[in-house]
Amino acid sequence: MGKIFQSMLGSGLLVGALLASSSSLYAEDKVFGWVENAFVEPWGIAVKAKLDSGALTSSLDARDIELFEKEGEEWVRFRLKLEDQASGKVFSDKIERPLYRELTVRGAGGRDERPVVLMDICMGDTIYEEQFSLRDREEMIYPLLLGRRSISHLGLLDVRNTFLQSPECGEDANYVPHDPEDDQS
Repeated sequence: MGKIFQSMLGSGLLVGALLASSSSLYAEDKVFGWVENAFVEPWGIAVKAKLDSGALTSSLDARDIELFEKEGEEWVRFRLKLEDQASGKVFSDKIERPLYRELTVRGAGGRDERPVVLMDICMGDTIYEEQFSLRDREEMIYPLLLGRRSISHLGLLDVRNTFLQSPECGEDANYVPHDPEDDQS
């Protein structure tokens, strides 16, 4: 058996078979670069998004974040401050969303509690309802960071490339709602 394996390996048959099986496994997945253009929906704000496999939860630049109660439930009020990449106009509206959960982030700077809301984002030709932790990202290069939970819905991540998919979500775009089962990962 060892000689057959060595023979297949030497002839490249085994490598070819492994590549063929792995490529067919992912043949339907789209490939995204580590930076992509995206639309924050429903406003269609064009922003650059960093796809970061080191982060679990996605993050969105938000200012003036405040928790409040509405009809017996916890909500979050915040101001998006996003510069539209296409027009250069600054979108700075107040948004209210139900609080989905709170996220505790531990890092070199200590502990940080962040509210998490569900928001829609257009990537490629699909609108995804994703979890976004809200924080002031003014000092960051990218106002939108997509973590592993979001990346897993998109397809594959090619860390060597950028801008592999253009956001094109019209009225008939595919819509992928948030799946609470993903919260377990």
